Amino acid sequence: MTHPYLCPNCKTNRSRFNLIEQVATPVKIDAQSGDILESYDAGEAGPFHLPYRGPQLKVQCATCGLIEDEQMFIKRAQQ
Repeated sequence: MTHPYLCPNCKTNRSRFNLIEQVATPVKIDAQSGDILESYDAGEAGPFHLPYRGPQLKVQCATCGLIEDEQMFIKRAQQ
């Protein structure tokens, strides 16, 4: 479902936005070098690796550059 947006920072932009899709890739890295040791598929990272629970979509105002969760832009447009 689509919703109107309004930037909560500049409070004027209602039409120009960048939609940023977030894709989490679970990995295990070497603590000393930072090299990736293992890359996991979703759900098989193991009991000590919490899955990503953040938003799937972020929105950037193409006028002022603010990046926030989509809900911030939706709620500002509803006020």
